[in-house]
Amino acid sequence: MKDRKLLAEFSYDLKPVEKGYNRRTLYVNVGSKQIESKPVSQMMIDKFTGGKGFDLWLMWHGVKDDTRWNDPENEICIGFGPLCGNTSYPGSGKSIVTTISPLTGIPVDCNVGGHFGPYAKFAGWDAIEIQGKAEEEVIVFIDGDKGTVKILTAPDEDTNSHILAEELIKEFADSQDAHQFVSVVSSGRGAEHVPISCLNFSFWDKRRQVARLKQAGRGGTGMVFRDKKIKALVVKYSGLKGDSNHPEDLQTLQQTGLKLHREIEAGDSSQCHMREVGTAHLVEIMDDYDLLPIKNFKYGQDEASKGLASWEFKKLFTQNMPDGCWYGCSLSCCKAVDGFIPRTGPYKGQPVVVDGPEYETVGGCGSNLCIWDARDVVELNFYCDTYGIDTISFGTSCAFAMECYEYGIITKEITGGIDLSWGNADGVFELIHQMARGEGFGMVVGQGVRKMKEIFAREYGADPALLQDMGMEAKGLEYSQYMSKESLAQQGGYTLALKGPQHDEAWLIFMDMVNNHIPSFEDKAEALHYFPMFRTWFGLQGLCKLPWNDIEPANNAETDEPAKVPEHVANYVDIYTAITGKPLDKHELIRQSERVYNFQKVFCMRMGRGRRIDDVPPYRAVGPVTEEEYLSRQERYDSQLQSKQGIDPAGKSTAEKMALLRAYREDQYQQLIDAVYKRKGWTPEGVPTLEHLQNIGMDLPEVLEVVKRFL
Repeated sequence: MKDRKLLAEFSYDLKPVEKGYNRRTLYVNVGSKQIESKPVSQMMIDKFTGGKGFDLWLMWHGVKDDTRWNDPENEICIGFGPLCGNTSYPGSGKSIVTTISPLTGIPVDCNVGGHFGPYAKFAGWDAIEIQGKAEEEVIVFIDGDKGTVKILTAPDEDTNSHILAEELIKEFADSQDAHQFVSVVSSGRGAEHVPISCLNFSFWDKRRQVARLKQAGRGGTGMVFRDKKIKALVVKYSGLKGDSNHPEDLQTLQQTGLKLHREIEAGDSSQCHMREVGTAHLVEIMDDYDLLPIKNFKYGQDEASKGLASWEFKKLFTQNMPDGCWYGCSLSCCKAVDGFIPRTGPYKGQPVVVDGPEYETVGGCGSNLCIWDARDVVELNFYCDTYGIDTISFGTSCAFAMECYEYGIITKEITGGIDLSWGNADGVFELIHQMARGEGFGMVVGQGVRKMKEIFAREYGADPALLQDMGMEAKGLEYSQYMSKESLAQQGGYTLALKGPQHDEAWLIFMDMVNNHIPSFEDKAEALHYFPMFRTWFGLQGLCKLPWNDIEPANNAETDEPAKVPEHVANYVDIYTAITGKPLDKHELIRQSERVYNFQKVFCMRMGRGRRIDDVPPYRAVGPVTEEEYLSRQERYDSQLQSKQGIDPAGKSTAEKMALLRAYREDQYQQLIDAVYKRKGWTPEGVPTLEHLQNIGMDLPEVLEVVKRFL
């Protein structure tokens, strides 16, 4: 180990997890150097379950109503959940990160893989709460073998994650054969400068002998981390066993996991091909259905998209490797490009291992920018990861800047000579390297879409209404990479998401647009209640969503509710009871989520956001902003004017037709909000009613105190 200065040390008793819980959380203040253990009460377990629930409860008591992202009291909380770390059921290695976002000013939550969460849990903690600002660069080291937590100086290391994670794993591991027992959370140089940042959670790949990275990607987590002068969190734990969660019923847990392993083995090659290409299999599917974002979400299809189809990435991904980001996950979707050689930037010519790209990265850093070369997307993926930049926000922000460049709102004089024409990968590479260096126009793009709208209107005289219509952000967070124009339910799924437009709350495009399974407002509202609740549950437990519906039983289409994959819902009920010993059914599963979901809603209100006024999408997410967009789908839009509005489009100008279509679609969206709020138990302004909070058991005095301000 390097000669580091010890700033603080805390010792604790090592004890086994019992039925999924440690019943204590770790508090670290890197400013005051205070380290302590906090008890987990039965109330916390009953009402907040774990994972994101514990994060939000801890953060609620750590911040004030007016806390900003860069205030010392802002917290980074990382929770693990009672099911996290079991090695029997695929997708059980997730951590949940929460903080007050520098992009949105409200709590953001990120579901992330890697080994850190399970190791930190088995080291003795149900969640980690980090507060304060260090005076110098520090590392927080949790030694789960010895029962110590240390704050150490970290003056000299490279900040970029692909180097830092590997160096720290080698430093803190007991031997060369023990690298897999250490995991690192880090960010990168980009996160020091721009808010569209992320955190990287490592896992040691024994076969490749490298540290690989998974991202807590949304909302600026990396910038909060680096603002606190935290260089890394490091955990060591070498005692992992098949029963480390000490489940109540190990046999049921193992049998349920074995059943899913067999489904994956039998069905993945004919369903989603996750073990070959990961989520990149979605690219050609989205293009087929006019859903692949192109030119800042103007269009959904392009013949050139074949350059980014999954078969192009399959050529780059190493095949026949067990690419799971936690032990026991046979879905194996974490694909990697080995021996990749970047053509730009500080690592030009140096072979590196690149994780992914996932579908979202291909959409954001590829199609949405008209970059059709798979190798350029892989390189952007690599630099985003190691610099600590969120690929989704990066792609959507660059796309907005490129459209503004197309319209002459910004010019080469403004960009410092960077050509931001569609498809110019070299210009995009220059932006990302500038973000890492903290200079140039990259610093403007790195502020995100909401800030760019303000800057371009104020400094360059751009039309604020046009910027609002085409700037793909809501609540300050950039949209993830699906076209929602033709899916009213997905428009709600994006804009009603508590943290901002991210698909992990409710992805309903196929149910709504393709299969027409939710035709009425009431049907859509029911879906926009159930699916956010179900997906919230993964964040409470420490689970990945992919094994839920990216692999399905062979007879799933014959069930009453195939979109819910009822056999897998039953699996989750079974493994929860098997680990915790507590009875659960599919209804109480949703109630667990409702309590935490509504608590997060009230938390957003407490921080000054989270009501109807904040649930407004940019019009680009709803319909065509420009005449060229309308004309690209003229037959479709003209037909809808006739069939849905009873308006004959003949003889009307494109501008007139666009105005009529817009009025209709915006009215439809407002009716959707009315229906969704009613179903969720909220007022027409989006405030949870006192009766609803009482019914779900979230009528805590501090929660009701906030809600009463808005009723």
